Amino acid sequence: MHHFEYRDGVLSCEQVSLAKIADEVGTPFYCYSSATFLQHLEAYKKAFSGVDSIICYSVKCNGNLAVLNTLSKAGAGADIVSGGELFRALKAGVQPGKIVYSGVGKTPEEIRYALEVGILMFNVESPIEMITLNRIAGEVGVKAPVAIRVNPDVDPRTHAYISTGMKKNKFGIAIERALVEYRAASEMGNIEAIGVDCHIGSQITELEPFADALVKVKRLIRTLREEGQDIKYLDIGGGLGISYDDEVPPTPMEYGEAILGVVGDLGCTLILEPGRSIAGNAGVLVGKVLYTKEGEEKRFLISDTGMNDIVRPSLYDAFHGILPVIEGGDLRLADLVGPICESGDFIAKDRVLPALEQGELFAVMSSGGYGFTMSSNYNARPRVAEVMVSGDKYRVVRRRESYEDLISGEIIPEDI
Repeated sequence: MHHFEYRDGVLSCEQVSLAKIADEVGTPFYCYSSATFLQHLEAYKKAFSGVDSIICYSVKCNGNLAVLNTLSKAGAGADIVSGGELFRALKAGVQPGKIVYSGVGKTPEEIRYALEVGILMFNVESPIEMITLNRIAGEVGVKAPVAIRVNPDVDPRTHAYISTGMKKNKFGIAIERALVEYRAASEMGNIEAIGVDCHIGSQITELEPFADALVKVKRLIRTLREEGQDIKYLDIGGGLGISYDDEVPPTPMEYGEAILGVVGDLGCTLILEPGRSIAGNAGVLVGKVLYTKEGEEKRFLISDTGMNDIVRPSLYDAFHGILPVIEGGDLRLADLVGPICESGDFIAKDRVLPALEQGELFAVMSSGGYGFTMSSNYNARPRVAEVMVSGDKYRVVRRRESYEDLISGEIIPEDI
């Protein structure tokens, strides 16, 4: 259950009508269900309850402070990929000792920041990054705790843009070379190798790629230990998919059983980095039809929300379910498009959709992950409001941007 359902004919989040929020906040807006976030986090905690584990929620998926705080208070840590995400996580109350830092392009300033606040671990992506980390750790006067992100060359069978574990991807170090790099790290005075990291992609709907990757990682960990390296942590990444359309992804419990069946006997503390599977179905994007247009070949629903607010359909040709906020009505073949001046600005194309008319509201389902975090100000459009619902109450947890926000930080120089 994702806590979005019709109540008295009106689509609601938990006990709050989306029509009520639209009337009071305006459209477009993202709406999140706190109960759904917590329900999905609890499913992971239950699936891995038999072993030491830390659930480091992936901040890039949805980094709203209210979301991070909700999950942190329930025991979650954070997986970050930038200094900005570290700042967000700390402001939201995430404990530094539950934060892992991933990503291929950590700047020296970001590395220093993370060392100074005392995060759990860096997931190192290249030999030169390790050298840089060693140097900065020496300047700070600490030992940097690291895992090397190994690339197992496993096909995750997902969209090419969100596949990360194959040789042709930019992420990680080839697993065949990882042993050499761990040996090199052991000779560095300011590095402490405490873990191994492996993340193969996102929106994965089969268990076999995870298991295949971890078989290789398990062999590496055993070899490292035989050489005297004290590997305490295994970061298995994230990537478990959700149902956008007709996908039937594994449940967290099935995922846990598969993972523990391979690495449950290693004695490592497992680090998980779920994002989409916690946030995706915990949010929707609510918009309004501005105009209907009968084209020569198809009908268009022109809305007040588009690719600047939710880029996944344009970027990945991704599917999102579309529901009318007011239940019922006919269905018609149409394109749901936005106001952006791009032919690629669509939310749904060539789909049988609710036959909405001017002024009517709709919800873009499964938008809680990689929705607002990927939004932009393209066409000088202010970013939308974000709303969090808990039971029968809601709060605006990020106000809608104003035109003044669009030019904040800009100047017109007088001397050029």
